Amino acid sequence: MLRSGPAWLNPGRPLAASRRPAFRERRRLAGEALGLEPAMKSAFVTVGTTRFEELIAAVTAPETLQVLRSLGYGRLVLQVGSGAAAPAPAPFRTAAFTLDVFRFKESLAEDLEKADLVISHAGAGTCLETLEKGKPLLVVVNEKLMNNHQLELARQLYRDGHLFYCTCSTLLESLKSIDLSTLKPFPPGQPEKFAAFLDRVTGFE
Repeated sequence: MLRSGPAWLNPGRPLAASRRPAFRERRRLAGEALGLEPAMKSAFVTVGTTRFEELIAAVTAPETLQVLRSLGYGRLVLQVGSGAAAPAPAPFRTAAFTLDVFRFKESLAEDLEKADLVISHAGAGTCLETLEKGKPLLVVVNEKLMNNHQLELARQLYRDGHLFYCTCSTLLESLKSIDLSTLKPFPPGQPEKFAAFLDRVTGFE
């Protein structure tokens, strides 16, 4: 299991006070300005502690992988949770594309930090940790769990301009159409405001 969870859920772990500089993006732009070959981007997919096999199947479908490659992503990392079957990386790997797969880690912070795009389940903790790191986020709502307010959370954060959301059936079209440059930064270091927001969305306020 993910024993530590996002920093804001762990009293013993400090919450980042501010977003880290977008060094990776600045380096990429500088390389392009100098006429250098742009570095391959990395996409990180996470399902948290649950099983969300539909998302893993959707993101590893040949059509989805083709779109990711066309968008410049040369690395795909899958955190597959407790799903029954984890994809074997070998069939997906080429000279220009790599796939890494794991089930659980003590912390996903390093994977999130390295990602140029995060494709995630709609868990509140994962959403907050990703947004706190200033990472572009595409939330995939689990249609089988519509009674857990996932859709309300994703929809409100989308309205506020912080993320995009879709379902497994619309993932492919979403990847083709979304413009990540339009996303607004999420105010950092404010877990109490996020908690109040969750209460409002879920009807506990």
